[in-house]
Amino acid sequence: MSDRVFRLLERHQKLDDALRRAQRRRWADPFEVARLKKLKLVIKDRLARLAGPRRRLSA
Repeated sequence: MSDRVFRLLERHQKLDDALRRAQRRRWADPFEVARLKKLKLVIKDRLARLAGPRRRLSA
């Protein structure tokens, strides 16, 4: 695993933790929750790009 992938996975985990904390708050800020979800998705997309194209299995 490259250093870049490790850092992205670490960041993704931290965002996931922050998102869970934000959602557990009594008065969760919907804009903060949306922002964290978007950031998490950006990281996930970067990880997918680094993994390269996936091969499709033909049936």
